[in-house]
This record gives sequence, C-alpha cells and structure tokens, in this order.
Amino acid sequence: MCEADRDTRVPLLCIVPPHLLRHLARGLSRDLAERALHTLAVSERMRGARVVLGQVAALAVTPPGVKRRTVYDAGGVERLPGKLVRSEGDPPLRDRAVNEAYDGAGLTYDLYFQVYQRNSIDGRGMRIDSSVHYGTDFDNAFWDGRQMVYGDGDGVVFQRFTKSLDVIGHELTHGVTQHEANLEYQDQPGALNESFSDVFGSLVKQYHLGQTAAAADWIIGHGLYHDPRIGRDPQPATMKGYVETQQDSGGVHINSGIPNHAFYLAATAIGGQAWEKTGRIWYLTLRDRLRRDADFAAAARATAEVAASLYGTAGAEARAVREAWAAVGVSAAVRRGRAREDRVSAQRRVRGARPPARSRQRGAAQRREPAARGTGRARAARGAGRPRG
Repeated sequence: MCEADRDTRVPLLCIVPPHLLRHLARGLSRDLAERALHTLAVSERMRGARVVLGQVAALAVTPPGVKRRTVYDAGGVERLPGKLVRSEGDPPLRDRAVNEAYDGAGLTYDLYFQVYQRNSIDGRGMRIDSSVHYGTDFDNAFWDGRQMVYGDGDGVVFQRFTKSLDVIGHELTHGVTQHEANLEYQDQPGALNESFSDVFGSLVKQYHLGQTAAAADWIIGHGLYHDPRIGRDPQPATMKGYVETQQDSGGVHINSGIPNHAFYLAATAIGGQAWEKTGRIWYLTLRDRLRRDADFAAAARATAEVAASLYGTAGAEARAVREAWAAVGVSAAVRRGRAREDRVSAQRRVRGARPPARSRQRGAAQRREPAARGTGRARAARGAGRPRG
C-alpha cells in the first residue's frame, strides 16, 4: 500500500509500497525512475478524499448474494472513474484488464459471501466499482475508500495490475477492514491492516483454485513482476526481526510479515483448506474483536479466543493458533472465562438468534451479525517475497 495521510491517518491503499518505489527510483533507468517517482507523487495527491468516499459508499443496501460490479476505463489519464465500459451481467470485452477487474471483483465477493456470509465489501451489498488503465504506465493499484483503481504497469518491472487475483483480493480486503476494525494505518495496527489484506488476498486465490493450505504458494502478486532489481522481501517472520522505523508509517509493509507468518503456521497446522477454519477465525476476529488501535498481542489474543469459541479451548484449532503466535514471538493468552462466553455467543448466531448486547456497533446503528457458518474453497498469505499493498 501507499503511505498514510498523516493528518487523517487514513491510507491510500496501494499494492506497491513506497519503499519499493523509492528503491526502483534509485536503481533503474531514468525513464523507469521517473515513473516510480510519479506514482509516489500521485499517491500524495490522492490524500484526503477517502473518508468522504467511504461514508458515501456505506449508504447503499443490496440484497445478499446479488453482485453489483462496474468497470470504468480511465483512458490513460489520472481522473476517476472514467468511461463506464462493463456493468453487472454484461458479456466480456476484448480488453483483458476490464475482464480481469470484473472477474476478480466477483471472485472476491464469492469468498466473502459464500464462506463468511458477508454481503460485499461493506457487508451491506455495496457496488464494487473498478477503473482500469489509470494513468500512463502507472505502477500501482489501489483502493481509494470507494473503488478499485488499476494501472497498466510499465511493462518492464510491473505488468498490468489486474493480472493477479490475489492482488485484487488484497486491495478489496482493505475495504472490508475499512468497514470493520478500521485499523489505524500506523505501526502495529497498520501492519495488521496489511496482514489481513495479505491473508484474504491469498484466500481469494486459494478458494478460486480449490487449493489446500499445503498446496498454496502463499505469494501475493505472483506473475505481476519479474525483475531481480526488486530484491528480496525484507519482511521478518518473527518479532526478533521487528523493524523500528519512521518510514512507511512505521514499517507497515515490512512488519506485516510477522502476523502473516502466524496465519501461515496456524493454517498449515490445522490443515485442509485454509479459508474454512483458519480464515474463519481471522475473519470473525476482524469483524467482531479488533479495535482501531489493536496491536499484534491484541490480534493474537483475539484469534485465540475466537478459535476457542468456535472449536473449543482444548481443540486442535485453538492450540494451533496459540502455538502459531508463540512461534512468531507474540503471546496469545486467552482471558479467563472469555472462551466459554464466546462459544455460547457463536452457538446463538448459528441458531439465528440475535447477537448479544455486547456486540460492537457499526457506525451509528448496530447491525445484525450473519451466521457463523459457511463452506467453500480458498487460501492465505505468509509474507513471501512480492510487492506489498
């Protein structure tokens, strides 16, 4: 993702992080360096509009299971949304970017609805808008608070950004986070923001391919870039490698590797298809448990509590979650009495009862929680090398 707005603390959520663009600007030809620097400049100009856009998007309500996708062609200029070229139900066009944006939005919707009963990005059926061909050789893709925007890449380091389904799932998950925990894009909360997008971006791809956790590649953006000058991914796998920095909003793209690795360890230990159990634990944690300022310890504790509520404190799933966080150097101690309380709450949701009064509110009005059930096919993210978003 791109850098956060320092005033509002709301990020412009882009797949290629600022540290990578700066690296490319230093190490490539003058032409490619100028493109990388221009991408950074555009990110700066996009600051500020995202809060208003997000508030407007939340007004729409669409029946569950009804997709609403629109794709616009920005025509190579940096003005949104562009010309409407494909709406829900329209046949494919000859433009690959248009079709990939349309299909990727639909596949992301499918994971969230079919597995977690979530009605689109905001949970209320909001339309998923996308604009392709943004700018000239623009080296990024981003969620701006209301819609997806895709550049075509420079054709040398980066290919078109609609090419990778997990990139699309990653960016759209920033919208889910925006409407749920709304994690502050700074330090550990920001790293968690990035990590949830990595996790569900990978799960979107795994679900589409029907892969197990063992068969997944756990890489975001595979096939999007192919240049050795990008270098190795600097993400640490444990807290021993945690990076203290003032850059990149406190290292959100780097330190996200730690919770990514915790998810990977939990998913591979639990086995099977990662979206079914481990993904459900992480989704319910994002939806119901985390506050805006949650750090790694809060996420570890919350995922362990949710795992215990769903599968039992002594169950293999809860044990796998606790051990995964311990392996990356984060305590996942569950508060006494919480697991039993949450198990009763989960059972009530499964039976269709109203949620308990302690359930947190969304905005001004409390929204009824969807059932805690669901089946499907998907997967997640470990923190392997890739451009980060």
